[in-house]
Amino acid sequence: MDLLDSSNPEIYTIRTTAPGPTGALPLSGSFLKDSPSGNVFGWTQNAGMGLDPARLGRPEFLMLSTAGGIRNPDGTPKALGFHTGHWEVALLMEEAAATFTAHGAIPFAAFCSDPCDGRTQGTTGMFDSLPYRNDAAIVLRRLVRSLPTAAGVLGIATCDKGLPAMMMALAGSGHLPGILVPGGVTLLSEEGEDLAKVQSIGARFAHDEITLARASETACKSCGSPGGGCQFLGTAATAQVVGEALGLTLPHAALAPSGSEAWRDLARRSALALLHQREAGTTLSGILTEASIRNALVLHAAFGGSTNLILHLPAIAHAAGLPRPTVADWKAVNQRVRRLVDSLPNGPHGYATVQVYLAGGVPEVMLHLRDHGLLDLEAPTVSGRPLGANLEWWERSERRRTFRAKLTELDGIDPDDVIRPPGRSFSSTVTFLEGNLAPDGAVVKSTAIDPSLLDSAGVFLHEGPARVFPSEEAAIASIKSTGDDRIREGDVLVLAGLGPLGAGMPETYQVTSALRYLQAGKHVAVLTDARFSGVSTGPCIGHVSPEALAGGPLGKLRDGDPIRIRIDTRTLDGRADFTGDPAELAARPVHPDLAPDPRLPADTRLWAALQNASGGPWGGCVYDADAIAASLGS
Repeated sequence: MDLLDSSNPEIYTIRTTAPGPTGALPLSGSFLKDSPSGNVFGWTQNAGMGLDPARLGRPEFLMLSTAGGIRNPDGTPKALGFHTGHWEVALLMEEAAATFTAHGAIPFAAFCSDPCDGRTQGTTGMFDSLPYRNDAAIVLRRLVRSLPTAAGVLGIATCDKGLPAMMMALAGSGHLPGILVPGGVTLLSEEGEDLAKVQSIGARFAHDEITLARASETACKSCGSPGGGCQFLGTAATAQVVGEALGLTLPHAALAPSGSEAWRDLARRSALALLHQREAGTTLSGILTEASIRNALVLHAAFGGSTNLILHLPAIAHAAGLPRPTVADWKAVNQRVRRLVDSLPNGPHGYATVQVYLAGGVPEVMLHLRDHGLLDLEAPTVSGRPLGANLEWWERSERRRTFRAKLTELDGIDPDDVIRPPGRSFSSTVTFLEGNLAPDGAVVKSTAIDPSLLDSAGVFLHEGPARVFPSEEAAIASIKSTGDDRIREGDVLVLAGLGPLGAGMPETYQVTSALRYLQAGKHVAVLTDARFSGVSTGPCIGHVSPEALAGGPLGKLRDGDPIRIRIDTRTLDGRADFTGDPAELAARPVHPDLAPDPRLPADTRLWAALQNASGGPWGGCVYDADAIAASLGS
């Protein structure tokens, strides 16, 4: 085949002119005299794209989404997206667009797709995972500002970085009415494993704990439906919960099953809510308040959410011009609020996110929190009513009764086993650690530590030798090994040099999932300056600060060093300590193999420097323009 030219004669059927759109723009003299030329040119472009000129002048609403891939009309792929989380969300845009049009408005659509943290686990794609969030938020905000005639913005997103980015973009568009539509969750597979467990099949196969045939089959069948975020309460699902807790969504929006009529209906009602916001003069700056942030912290604790929200919620607050929640804020909330939700990966049963939705989702959890005085009920929401009024509606709604009954009908599950009343609650979610290995702090999702590892007082204690790895690849090789270099029970697996400066602060779920599903892994602790997926379980301590390449003591450890980890899951206090001579540790040089990953992109190095000048991971990895300018002396 000759690639330089085509054998198709139709390519020469071509023209240089064509009739313009019919009709005339409904211009007025004052519009032409007083409007920017861009507004006039925009109308020309609208007509050029086929809009009936008679509709011009109606309110314009911008829909933003993270949609990816190209679907055929029957739903099969013409071109794949990166993940199920953005595969179907364009359908939500179609529903919202039809609603805007039916109510006399003009919808616009723009897109900024997102990566898959599952697809990039253990790969160099993880270098871009967290930095992408800031980049996407910038792009989405620029798209909002690029339609200066927009009367409001509707954001649709689902997964780990796209959804926090969308919320940051909405928070930074406070002058406009706005609303969030979470993209929902995928269904459980009737044959395969859930999407958390299936990511460990490589390690399990290496240790003869799963056959090749079983691994091949279960890996094929783990997605129960083609759209939505993963079936566990990881970062994607937690971000949906937080979006609803912030008041950015309509009630019972988080965790809807992707593709269902309930999911489509949410998009239609959200478009209507945005139209009502415009009529009422309500803007996003009136929705996002300090009370909203406090409520989000409480819901995060009650759900037992991903520790990645410790990065994302401060970033949303910063974008809204609100004070960023501090470590002290997180700690205080978790000491006050017990976990009420039994979902993957926390357990003890580990229900899927769609089952949490049917049990009542966010508003059902809020009812319990309300009754114990843990919520600010005056916080505004996009429904046009304060949170307290939404909960009064939910409590007596037919929607609540029907969905909860549906869970029992479909799966034989008591909704009160999924969302527990406070009398049957679990210990709190997150413990912040100190110690001579984490002088500026570290974090562990203590609610996900196996209860059999705790003593009668709820304390986890692990003392063992360090196994130091300067890369995730080296750690995984040791975990999969059956030789002398294998990870052994009692080890403390130290992943150093994976903070923002070293590797972009990747998720290391590949490590934690492998350990979770290996027999010896239950008795191995992890200590790292990287971060974890929301589905990580076990004594996995992340965000260790300062990071190794910023002078943190983690970077001075050697194989065999004695380490002691103590986590009190009831008081939420903990320590990670080197139990040898601390003066000797301080005098050591940095581990000889420790260095920034040579594959780290320049884009990510720039992100690492900018977020470091803006407060680092504990400040949300944001770009604080004032702090950056001050550090540059400008």
